[in-house]
Amino acid sequence: MTHHPPVRPAWITGLSARLLALTIVFVMLAEVLIYVPSIARYRKVHLEDHIAKAHLAIKALEATPDYMVSPALEEDLLRHAGAYTVSSHSRDRRTLMLGLEPSPPVDLTLDLRATMFPGWIMDAFDTLVQRDNRVLHVIDASQTEPDVTIEVIIDETPMRLAMVDYSVRILTLSIIISLITASLVYFTLHWLMVRPILSITDRMVRFGEAPEDDAAAMPPTVRGDEIGIAQRELARIQRELTGALRQKTRLAALGSAITKINHDLRNVLASAMLQSDRLAANADPEVALAARRMMEAIDRAVALCSSTLNFVNMNRPLLHLSTFAAADLLDEVATAAGGNGRSSSPSAPAPLETTVAADGVVLNADREQLFRALSNLALNAVQAGCARLTLSARASEGTAVIDVTDNGPGIPDRVRPSLFKPFAGRTGGSGSGLGLVIASEIVTAHRGQLTLHATGSDGTTFRVTLPA
Repeated sequence: MTHHPPVRPAWITGLSARLLALTIVFVMLAEVLIYVPSIARYRKVHLEDHIAKAHLAIKALEATPDYMVSPALEEDLLRHAGAYTVSSHSRDRRTLMLGLEPSPPVDLTLDLRATMFPGWIMDAFDTLVQRDNRVLHVIDASQTEPDVTIEVIIDETPMRLAMVDYSVRILTLSIIISLITASLVYFTLHWLMVRPILSITDRMVRFGEAPEDDAAAMPPTVRGDEIGIAQRELARIQRELTGALRQKTRLAALGSAITKINHDLRNVLASAMLQSDRLAANADPEVALAARRMMEAIDRAVALCSSTLNFVNMNRPLLHLSTFAAADLLDEVATAAGGNGRSSSPSAPAPLETTVAADGVVLNADREQLFRALSNLALNAVQAGCARLTLSARASEGTAVIDVTDNGPGIPDRVRPSLFKPFAGRTGGSGSGLGLVIASEIVTAHRGQLTLHATGSDGTTFRVTLPA
């Protein structure tokens, strides 16, 4: 199947653009969270400023002997205070007032002494959404004389315009800050994350196009963060995969060569067997003995070639499931291995003693394939020199467990790590090292597991676990 390299997304849809957009959104969100209390605070300070100016106007009134000022001065003081009317009162002195007549009607009374912070926020946005002017009656205690209460009557529009101007300045500053911050975050993330990810992606694409080329592998890195770990792990996986592919290529070439010479080799061995049959009929005992030994050697050579060819041509087994009694299958395996007083091969030193125990277990599997797997286990035990073979099956927690136990010499420690590797699990003798590999692949195809359960000087047990 033709592999098409992935198309790199456009900048506007790539990870970099998304990071930039998200950074701007998050910075603007932070600015909004800052703006909300800021505009409320701005409105409160604006009103308090009117109260402070009104208190100064009252102080000018108190400086006169009769608490009276000229109309021109009164108008000037009110203009500086930005109010229609200014008044003050306390417990120990009479009320003092400056005002123009007639005073406009009051639309809203604001007592700053009783307003809490949530109220400031709601009042601030209530002011911003107004389109018509409202006359406000503002009441607050003096900042310098807490026992003096100051009251002013003012227009709301000048304060609203000042708040709008403040909001525009905040918005402009927020946009500038968000762009600067987003740019810094963008270039930082692009340098630390996006560029390495693009490099990893490019290496993956190159490796996919030429997996056996060392130049396509991920180069070494000294980064100690998560991306560095990902790069090193990718490099390790690529190295291992490259080695596995090269080994697979060599094995494929070997399998092709074996397939080509198998037919000719069988013909040669067949001719040798015919000559051995003639020699075996010779009246000379020594010649007949030599002929029998030659025939046994030829049998082993034929078996080795056949098993090697079967392994090379073997794909994942195609299973034909059926339901059958485990006892019948185990009896056939025991018979094929040489049980019931029969020798399994001409070279077997003595008849094999076999025991079968199935306890009424029923299997749902491919009978022929499972027979092949269990026969490989049994024949391996016979070739190892066992005299007694036990085949048992039992049901256990939704699984069927089949044990193949022999009384042979056990498996050497040096062989155990490579027991299920092709050509590497031989323990000696005439075996090809493929019996366990083929058996494991058959059991795995049944969604089961083949394991070395126990081994020692008193024998070996292989365990097959299958779904019930």
